[in-house]
Amino acid sequence: MNDVFWEPGLLPTLASLVFGYLLGTIPFGLILTRAAGLGDVRKIGSGNIGATNVLRTGNKKLAAATLLLDALKGTAAAALAGLVSPDLALSAGFAAFLGHLFPVWLGFKGGKGVATYIGVLLGVAPPMMLVFAVVWLASAKITRYSSLSALIATLVVPVVTYAFDHEKMAILFAVMTAITWIKHRANIARLLNGTESRIGSKG
Repeated sequence: MNDVFWEPGLLPTLASLVFGYLLGTIPFGLILTRAAGLGDVRKIGSGNIGATNVLRTGNKKLAAATLLLDALKGTAAAALAGLVSPDLALSAGFAAFLGHLFPVWLGFKGGKGVATYIGVLLGVAPPMMLVFAVVWLASAKITRYSSLSALIATLVVPVVTYAFDHEKMAILFAVMTAITWIKHRANIARLLNGTESRIGSKG
């Protein structure tokens, strides 16, 4: 069945974009590591503010909290805007995703977006989050690469969404997938030359 969207108009759409973006810019990885006395997470590892780099501090609980909070800001943006209109849920979720990747407060240098991508899925289409999780787990079991599993899952989500005739949502996630792949270009290069770390690797 085709999605039925109430067209909210320019001002509500702009408001949802600003709201979602500002929510997405909250750098939980940076906040949590500083609060824990671990310094600036941008000065270790990849310099990323996401959960994977937070894990390089050696604090698994902080990394898990970062992952959860980075996801939930996407969920919150989509869910709150969705109380007004499904269209606004999409725009706010997308803006939160962009806010995480390009936070104005940090010189537009943010995370890679996977956690917030998952959070937006939960906010606008919970069954698609389950699709993502199943694909990620299956790929991770086979390949032992976390980054590759995430990239594969982001490819599958728009296809499955489109197959269920949610065209507008499928286009949104296709764009988010393309951006996610661009943000993971260093990981892709390492996957191609065989130097990407596998799950459980100490290297």
